[in-house]
Amino acid sequence: MPDLPPLARTTLDRAAHRRTDRGWLADAWTRARVLVLDSADDGRALAHAGAEPPRLALLTPDEVPGPVPGRPGPMFLGVEPDGVPVFAVDAPLPAVPGTRPVSLREVGHLLSDRDAGILTTAQALTNWHLRHGYSPATGQPTEPDEAGWSRIGPTGGRAWPRTDPAMIVLIHDGLAGPDGRCLLGNNAAWPQSRGRLRFSCLAGFVEPGESAEAAVLREVREEVGVTVDEIAYAGSQSWPFPGSLMLGFLARADTAQPVRLDPAEIAHARWFTRREIAAVLAGEPVDAGDGRRVGLPTPTSIAYFLIRRWLTLPT
Repeated sequence: MPDLPPLARTTLDRAAHRRTDRGWLADAWTRARVLVLDSADDGRALAHAGAEPPRLALLTPDEVPGPVPGRPGPMFLGVEPDGVPVFAVDAPLPAVPGTRPVSLREVGHLLSDRDAGILTTAQALTNWHLRHGYSPATGQPTEPDEAGWSRIGPTGGRAWPRTDPAMIVLIHDGLAGPDGRCLLGNNAAWPQSRGRLRFSCLAGFVEPGESAEAAVLREVREEVGVTVDEIAYAGSQSWPFPGSLMLGFLARADTAQPVRLDPAEIAHARWFTRREIAAVLAGEPVDAGDGRRVGLPTPTSIAYFLIRRWLTLPT
């Protein structure tokens, strides 16, 4: 699956028709590959120690810890190309020789398509369960059902996993070559570092009654006071922290427009040339304007994907 954001990749057949087949699920569990994910430890899972790139360590049902109260039990993720079912369990990581704990944020971009799909789905589904222990309609406690793909209350009322749509946009000036520029911002809610100032694409949730493209226009205008055009969809990926679908765009803006920050949302924003972005990616110091070095998003994020796309595929 070439040229996709890192958490948009998968090889797993979700086999949704099996989620209500209790007999099949019971048999599938006995021969499954199981991912253990510990929601209490940043969603870490086991990977084979020393493997580069990292490879997830999936266990047999006999190696999996017992049920943990309050955490989702076996969640059916799908079926591998070889026909073996895959489940996930939220529990403390067992001690398995030859393995090490990893998180999706740390290694998502390094995983194979197969492992990226498994860990992203497990993380998203686990986070949904942990945030939806009670029915929003009745206030009653709910329990997992349909192999982890719904929750149901004691008197009925079923809820299914939901993701929150959000847009993220790389704003550029439309110019080719090393002097072409993009506009990046530093979110006011991010922890501040003395030595590094992290810049990223602008992002925000899609509001009710709004298209993703309209959200791009609104969020950019609200956060930096700039009007964009030539909005082009670039791809999407899950961002299960805790449960978003990031819709990625490129959009053009005139650099002559003044940048006016909403201080509640954006602490810093500035235009960067391709030359500057390439230098940061190469590990070279670039001054953020206040003595700190410029930092960029983690490679697991779609923001990094958009920046790299703009850098390597200039308009």
